[in-house]
Amino acid sequence: MQKLYIGIMSGTSLDGVDVALCLVDDKSCTLEASHFLAFEENFKNEILEIIHGTTSIQKIGQLDVKLAYFFAQAVNELLDKTKYKAEDVVAIGSHGQTLWHEPNGAFPFSLQLGNASVLAVETGIEVVADFRSKDVALGGQGAPFAPAFHNFLFSHLEKVAVVNIGGMANISILGEELIGYDTGCGNVLMDLWINEHKGLAYDKDGDWAKSGQIHEKLLSCLLKDGYFLLKYPKSTGREYFNKKFLIKYLEAYDKIAPEDIQATLLALSVQSIANEIKQFNIKELLVCGGGSKNIFLMNTLQKALPNVKVDSTEKYGVSADNMEAMIFAWLAHKRLQHEVVDLKSVTSAKNNTILGAIYAKN
Repeated sequence: MQKLYIGIMSGTSLDGVDVALCLVDDKSCTLEASHFLAFEENFKNEILEIIHGTTSIQKIGQLDVKLAYFFAQAVNELLDKTKYKAEDVVAIGSHGQTLWHEPNGAFPFSLQLGNASVLAVETGIEVVADFRSKDVALGGQGAPFAPAFHNFLFSHLEKVAVVNIGGMANISILGEELIGYDTGCGNVLMDLWINEHKGLAYDKDGDWAKSGQIHEKLLSCLLKDGYFLLKYPKSTGREYFNKKFLIKYLEAYDKIAPEDIQATLLALSVQSIANEIKQFNIKELLVCGGGSKNIFLMNTLQKALPNVKVDSTEKYGVSADNMEAMIFAWLAHKRLQHEVVDLKSVTSAKNNTILGAIYAKN
Protein backbone atom coordinates (compact mmCIF):
# COMPACT_ATOMS: atom_id res chain seq x y z
CA MET A 1 0.00 0.00 0.00
CA GLN A 2 1.37 3.39 -1.01
CA LYS A 3 1.93 5.93 1.77
CA LEU A 4 2.73 9.63 1.71
CA TYR A 5 6.27 10.85 2.28
CA ILE A 6 7.87 14.25 1.73
CA GLY A 7 11.38 14.68 0.35
CA ILE A 8 13.38 17.87 0.85
CA MET A 9 16.44 18.77 -1.21
CA SER A 10 18.59 21.87 -1.10
CA GLY A 11 21.49 21.26 -3.44
CA THR A 12 24.83 22.78 -4.36
CA SER A 13 23.14 25.23 -6.74
CA LEU A 14 21.90 27.11 -3.65
CA ASP A 15 18.86 28.48 -5.49
CA GLY A 16 16.41 27.32 -2.84
CA VAL A 17 14.70 24.17 -1.58
CA ASP A 18 12.69 21.62 -3.55
CA VAL A 19 9.95 19.79 -1.68
CA ALA A 20 8.26 16.72 -3.16
CA LEU A 21 5.14 15.00 -1.81
CA CYS A 22 5.28 11.39 -2.95
CA LEU A 23 3.25 8.21 -2.74
CA VAL A 24 5.77 5.49 -1.97
CA ASP A 25 5.75 1.73 -1.60
CA ASP A 26 8.25 -1.05 -2.29
CA LYS A 27 7.65 -0.92 -6.03
CA SER A 28 6.96 2.71 -6.89
CA CYS A 29 7.50 6.35 -5.98
CA THR A 30 5.11 8.76 -7.66
CA LEU A 31 5.02 12.53 -7.34
CA GLU A 32 1.74 13.88 -5.95
CA ALA A 33 2.71 17.54 -5.57
CA SER A 34 5.80 19.74 -5.41
CA HIS A 35 6.87 23.15 -4.20
CA PHE A 36 9.95 25.31 -4.61
CA LEU A 37 10.93 28.01 -2.12
CA ALA A 38 13.73 30.27 -3.31
CA PHE A 39 16.54 31.52 -1.12
CA GLU A 40 16.68 35.28 -0.83
CA GLU A 41 20.02 36.62 -2.01
CA ASN A 42 21.20 37.59 1.47
CA PHE A 43 20.39 34.11 2.81
CA LYS A 44 22.29 32.48 -0.06
CA ASN A 45 25.24 34.76 0.60
CA GLU A 46 25.15 33.87 4.29
CA ILE A 47 25.48 30.18 3.40
CA LEU A 48 28.26 30.87 0.90
CA GLU A 49 30.14 33.00 3.40
CA ILE A 50 30.21 30.11 5.85
CA ILE A 51 31.28 27.65 3.13
CA HIS A 52 34.04 29.79 1.63
CA GLY A 53 34.91 32.38 4.27
CA THR A 54 35.73 32.55 7.93
CA THR A 55 33.01 31.60 10.37
CA SER A 56 32.30 30.64 13.98
CA ILE A 57 30.55 27.81 15.78
CA GLN A 58 27.82 30.29 16.70
CA LYS A 59 27.14 31.19 13.05
CA ILE A 60 27.06 27.52 12.04
CA GLY A 61 24.63 26.72 14.86
CA GLN A 62 22.36 29.61 13.96
CA LEU A 63 22.36 28.69 10.28
CA ASP A 64 21.50 25.08 11.18
CA VAL A 65 18.30 26.31 12.86
CA LYS A 66 17.50 29.01 10.26
CA LEU A 67 17.64 26.42 7.51
CA ALA A 68 15.31 24.14 9.47
CA TYR A 69 12.73 26.94 9.79
CA PHE A 70 13.09 27.62 6.06
CA PHE A 71 12.61 23.93 5.19
CA ALA A 72 9.57 23.79 7.50
CA GLN A 73 8.08 26.84 5.77
CA ALA A 74 8.49 25.09 2.41
CA VAL A 75 6.83 21.91 3.71
CA ASN A 76 3.93 23.78 5.24
CA GLU A 77 3.41 25.83 2.07
CA LEU A 78 3.35 22.60 0.05
CA LEU A 79 0.71 21.05 2.30
CA ASP A 80 -1.34 24.26 2.23
CA LYS A 81 -1.77 23.95 -1.53
CA THR A 82 -2.84 20.29 -1.39
CA LYS A 83 -5.71 18.36 0.20
CA TYR A 84 -3.29 16.74 2.66
CA LYS A 85 -2.43 17.57 6.26
CA ALA A 86 0.67 16.87 8.34
CA GLU A 87 -0.95 13.80 9.93
CA ASP A 88 -1.37 12.24 6.47
CA VAL A 89 2.40 12.17 5.94
CA VAL A 90 4.41 9.26 7.35
CA ALA A 91 7.74 11.09 7.38
CA ILE A 92 9.93 13.76 5.84
CA GLY A 93 13.25 12.75 4.29
CA SER A 94 15.53 15.77 4.58
CA HIS A 95 18.90 15.92 2.86
CA GLY A 96 19.88 19.21 4.48
CA GLN A 97 22.17 21.86 3.03
CA THR A 98 25.69 20.58 2.47
CA LEU A 99 28.24 22.76 4.19
CA TRP A 100 31.31 20.63 3.51
CA HIS A 101 31.90 17.22 1.91
CA GLU A 102 35.25 15.57 2.64
CA PRO A 103 35.08 11.77 2.42
CA ASN A 104 38.78 11.28 1.65
CA GLY A 105 40.43 13.18 4.51
CA ALA A 106 42.19 11.82 7.58
CA PHE A 107 38.86 12.11 9.41
CA PRO A 108 36.23 11.67 6.67
CA PHE A 109 32.90 13.46 7.00
CA SER A 110 30.01 15.00 5.11
CA LEU A 111 28.25 17.86 6.91
CA GLN A 112 24.70 18.97 6.16
CA LEU A 113 22.74 21.64 8.04
CA GLY A 114 19.00 21.97 8.66
CA ASN A 115 18.25 20.93 12.24
CA ALA A 116 16.02 17.86 11.98
CA SER A 117 14.55 18.24 15.47
CA VAL A 118 13.40 21.78 14.69
CA LEU A 119 12.00 20.61 11.34
CA ALA A 120 10.00 17.83 13.05
CA VAL A 121 8.58 20.23 15.65
CA GLU A 122 7.71 22.96 13.15
CA THR A 123 5.93 20.59 10.74
CA GLY A 124 4.48 18.05 13.17
CA ILE A 125 5.93 15.28 11.00
CA GLU A 126 8.58 12.68 11.81
CA VAL A 127 11.88 13.42 10.07
CA VAL A 128 14.59 11.17 8.67
CA ALA A 129 17.90 12.97 8.13
CA ASP A 130 21.69 12.57 8.23
CA PHE A 131 21.72 10.07 5.38
CA ARG A 132 25.36 10.41 4.33
CA SER A 133 27.24 9.85 7.61
CA LYS A 134 26.72 6.07 7.80
CA ASP A 135 28.05 5.49 4.30
CA VAL A 136 31.12 7.62 5.06
CA ALA A 137 31.61 5.73 8.35
CA LEU A 138 31.73 2.52 6.30
CA GLY A 139 34.51 3.89 4.12
CA GLY A 140 32.23 5.14 1.33
CA GLN A 141 32.15 8.44 -0.49
CA GLY A 142 28.79 9.32 1.05
CA ALA A 143 27.68 10.36 -2.43
CA PRO A 144 26.08 10.23 -4.87
CA PHE A 145 22.91 8.56 -3.59
CA ALA A 146 20.88 9.24 -6.72
CA PRO A 147 22.05 6.05 -8.52
CA ALA A 148 20.13 3.79 -6.10
CA PHE A 149 16.91 5.68 -6.84
CA HIS A 150 17.61 5.88 -10.57
CA ASN A 151 18.05 2.10 -10.55
CA PHE A 152 14.76 1.73 -8.64
CA LEU A 153 12.96 3.77 -11.34
CA PHE A 154 14.68 2.76 -14.56
CA SER A 155 16.24 -0.71 -14.10
CA HIS A 156 13.77 -2.13 -16.63
CA LEU A 157 15.45 -0.10 -19.40
CA GLU A 158 18.49 -1.40 -21.28
CA LYS A 159 21.83 0.38 -21.82
CA VAL A 160 20.61 3.47 -19.99
CA ALA A 161 22.44 6.03 -17.89
CA VAL A 162 21.03 8.93 -15.89
CA VAL A 163 22.83 12.22 -15.25
CA ASN A 164 21.70 14.74 -12.71
CA ILE A 165 23.01 18.22 -13.57
CA GLY A 166 22.64 20.44 -10.54
CA GLY A 167 25.43 22.48 -8.99
CA MET A 168 27.51 19.34 -9.49
CA ALA A 169 26.84 16.61 -12.02
CA ASN A 170 26.53 12.94 -11.18
CA ILE A 171 25.92 9.93 -13.38
CA SER A 172 24.26 6.57 -12.81
CA ILE A 173 25.21 3.65 -15.05
CA LEU A 174 22.44 1.08 -14.78
CA GLY A 175 23.22 -2.56 -15.33
CA GLU A 176 24.20 -5.78 -13.55
CA GLU A 177 26.47 -3.74 -11.31
CA LEU A 178 25.24 -0.28 -10.40
CA ILE A 179 27.89 2.39 -10.97
CA GLY A 180 27.56 6.05 -10.09
CA TYR A 181 29.75 9.02 -9.25
CA ASP A 182 30.14 12.78 -9.53
CA THR A 183 31.59 13.70 -12.92
CA GLY A 184 32.47 17.16 -11.58
CA CYS A 185 30.94 20.60 -11.98
CA GLY A 186 27.45 20.90 -13.37
CA ASN A 187 25.99 24.40 -13.22
CA VAL A 188 28.02 25.75 -10.31
CA LEU A 189 30.79 27.54 -12.23
CA MET A 190 28.41 28.88 -14.89
CA ASP A 191 26.07 30.21 -12.20
CA LEU A 192 28.98 31.81 -10.36
CA TRP A 193 30.30 33.49 -13.50
CA ILE A 194 27.01 34.92 -14.76
CA ASN A 195 26.14 36.14 -11.27
CA GLU A 196 29.43 37.99 -11.05
CA HIS A 197 29.18 39.60 -14.50
CA LYS A 198 25.44 40.06 -15.06
CA GLY A 199 23.92 39.78 -11.59
CA LEU A 200 21.79 36.83 -12.70
CA ALA A 201 21.26 33.60 -10.76
CA TYR A 202 21.73 31.39 -13.83
CA ASP A 203 22.15 31.46 -17.60
CA LYS A 204 18.60 30.93 -18.86
CA ASP A 205 18.54 28.44 -21.74
CA GLY A 206 22.34 28.86 -21.96
CA ASP A 207 21.84 32.01 -24.07
CA TRP A 208 24.89 33.84 -22.71
CA ALA A 209 27.12 30.81 -23.20
CA LYS A 210 25.73 30.44 -26.71
CA SER A 211 26.77 34.03 -27.52
CA GLY A 212 30.43 33.28 -26.73
CA GLN A 213 33.21 31.22 -28.28
CA ILE A 214 34.91 28.32 -26.53
CA HIS A 215 38.49 29.10 -25.49
CA GLU A 216 40.02 25.78 -26.52
CA LYS A 217 43.29 26.14 -24.59
CA LEU A 218 41.48 27.04 -21.38
CA LEU A 219 39.06 24.14 -21.86
CA SER A 220 41.93 21.74 -22.43
CA CYS A 221 43.63 22.86 -19.21
CA LEU A 222 40.42 22.61 -17.21
CA LEU A 223 39.77 19.07 -18.43
CA LYS A 224 43.24 18.06 -17.21
CA ASP A 225 42.37 19.03 -13.65
CA GLY A 226 43.10 16.30 -11.14
CA TYR A 227 39.45 15.65 -10.29
CA PHE A 228 38.54 14.75 -13.86
CA LEU A 229 41.49 12.36 -14.02
CA LEU A 230 40.43 10.47 -10.89
CA LYS A 231 38.87 7.05 -11.36
CA TYR A 232 35.50 6.33 -9.76
CA PRO A 233 34.18 6.07 -7.08
CA LYS A 234 34.52 9.79 -6.47
CA SER A 235 32.43 12.70 -5.23
CA THR A 236 32.86 16.44 -4.97
CA GLY A 237 31.18 19.74 -4.11
CA ARG A 238 31.57 23.49 -3.65
CA GLU A 239 34.58 22.93 -1.43
CA TYR A 240 36.45 22.06 -4.68
CA PHE A 241 34.59 23.59 -7.64
CA ASN A 242 34.37 27.24 -6.63
CA LYS A 243 35.70 30.72 -7.43
CA LYS A 244 39.23 29.82 -6.30
CA PHE A 245 39.20 26.88 -8.69
CA LEU A 246 38.22 29.10 -11.59
CA ILE A 247 40.68 31.90 -10.79
CA LYS A 248 43.52 29.38 -10.60
CA TYR A 249 42.97 28.50 -14.27
CA LEU A 250 42.10 31.98 -15.55
CA GLU A 251 45.29 33.53 -14.16
CA ALA A 252 47.37 31.82 -16.84
CA TYR A 253 45.63 33.72 -19.65
CA ASP A 254 45.34 37.30 -20.85
CA LYS A 255 41.90 38.83 -20.67
CA ILE A 256 39.21 36.56 -22.12
CA ALA A 257 35.77 37.94 -22.95
CA PRO A 258 33.30 37.02 -20.18
CA GLU A 259 30.88 35.37 -22.62
CA ASP A 260 33.74 33.24 -23.97
CA ILE A 261 34.51 32.04 -20.46
CA GLN A 262 30.84 31.19 -19.99
CA ALA A 263 30.87 29.23 -23.25
CA THR A 264 33.99 27.41 -22.07
CA LEU A 265 32.46 26.57 -18.69
CA LEU A 266 29.40 25.08 -20.36
CA ALA A 267 31.71 23.07 -22.62
CA LEU A 268 33.59 21.88 -19.52
CA SER A 269 30.42 20.57 -17.89
CA VAL A 270 29.27 18.90 -21.10
CA GLN A 271 32.63 17.39 -22.02
CA SER A 272 33.35 16.09 -18.52
CA ILE A 273 29.97 14.29 -18.57
CA ALA A 274 30.39 13.01 -22.13
CA ASN A 275 33.90 11.70 -21.43
CA GLU A 276 32.53 9.51 -18.66
CA ILE A 277 29.49 8.26 -20.60
CA LYS A 278 31.75 7.17 -23.46
CA GLN A 279 33.45 4.69 -21.13
CA PHE A 280 30.28 2.60 -21.01
CA ASN A 281 28.00 0.88 -23.50
CA ILE A 282 25.16 3.40 -23.28
CA LYS A 283 22.43 3.98 -25.84
CA GLU A 284 20.20 6.41 -23.92
CA LEU A 285 21.13 9.15 -21.47
CA LEU A 286 18.34 10.56 -19.29
CA VAL A 287 18.93 14.02 -17.83
CA CYS A 288 17.42 15.56 -14.71
CA GLY A 289 18.18 18.57 -12.52
CA GLY A 290 18.38 22.22 -13.49
CA GLY A 291 20.73 21.48 -16.37
CA SER A 292 17.95 19.62 -18.17
CA LYS A 293 16.21 23.00 -18.67
CA ASN A 294 19.30 24.55 -20.31
CA ILE A 295 18.45 24.18 -23.99
CA PHE A 296 21.93 25.02 -25.26
CA LEU A 297 23.56 22.63 -22.79
CA MET A 298 21.21 19.80 -23.78
CA ASN A 299 21.86 20.38 -27.48
CA THR A 300 25.61 20.54 -26.90
CA LEU A 301 25.51 17.34 -24.85
CA GLN A 302 23.66 15.58 -27.66
CA LYS A 303 26.31 16.72 -30.17
CA ALA A 304 29.06 15.45 -27.85
CA LEU A 305 27.34 12.03 -27.74
CA PRO A 306 26.17 11.41 -31.34
CA ASN A 307 25.59 7.68 -30.74
CA VAL A 308 23.54 8.19 -27.58
CA LYS A 309 19.96 9.45 -27.38
CA VAL A 310 19.92 12.33 -24.88
CA ASP A 311 16.55 13.08 -23.32
CA SER A 312 14.93 14.34 -20.12
CA THR A 313 13.64 11.92 -17.48
CA GLU A 314 10.28 13.54 -18.26
CA LYS A 315 10.17 11.12 -21.22
CA TYR A 316 9.37 8.36 -18.74
CA GLY A 317 7.05 10.45 -16.59
CA VAL A 318 9.58 11.35 -13.88
CA SER A 319 9.93 15.03 -13.02
CA ALA A 320 13.38 16.34 -13.95
CA ASP A 321 12.96 19.22 -11.51
CA ASN A 322 11.87 17.13 -8.53
CA MET A 323 13.94 13.98 -8.97
CA GLU A 324 16.39 14.79 -6.16
CA ALA A 325 13.68 15.67 -3.64
CA MET A 326 11.85 12.46 -4.57
CA ILE A 327 15.02 10.51 -3.72
CA PHE A 328 14.80 11.58 -0.10
CA ALA A 329 11.10 10.72 0.19
CA TRP A 330 12.05 7.24 -1.03
CA LEU A 331 15.05 7.03 1.31
CA ALA A 332 12.83 7.98 4.26
CA HIS A 333 10.52 5.08 3.33
CA LYS A 334 13.52 2.73 3.12
CA ARG A 335 14.70 3.84 6.57
CA LEU A 336 11.34 3.34 8.27
CA GLN A 337 11.08 -0.10 6.65
CA HIS A 338 14.57 -0.91 8.04
CA GLU A 339 15.78 -1.67 4.52
CA VAL A 340 19.39 -1.37 3.39
CA VAL A 341 20.16 0.84 0.38
CA ASP A 342 22.22 -0.80 -2.37
CA LEU A 343 25.04 1.70 -2.74
CA LYS A 344 28.32 -0.07 -1.98
CA SER A 345 29.12 -0.50 -5.69
CA VAL A 346 28.60 3.27 -6.09
CA THR A 347 30.27 4.73 -3.02
CA SER A 348 32.77 1.91 -2.26
CA ALA A 349 31.39 1.50 1.26
CA LYS A 350 32.28 -1.79 2.98
CA ASN A 351 28.70 -2.95 2.78
CA ASN A 352 25.18 -1.84 2.01
CA THR A 353 23.48 -0.40 5.06
CA ILE A 354 20.41 1.31 6.50
CA LEU A 355 20.76 5.07 6.02
CA GLY A 356 19.39 7.97 8.03
CA ALA A 357 18.53 8.88 11.60
CA ILE A 358 14.93 9.26 12.82
CA TYR A 359 13.72 12.38 14.65
CA ALA A 360 10.35 12.09 16.38
CA LYS A 361 7.74 14.78 15.88
CA ASN A 362 6.89 14.92 19.62
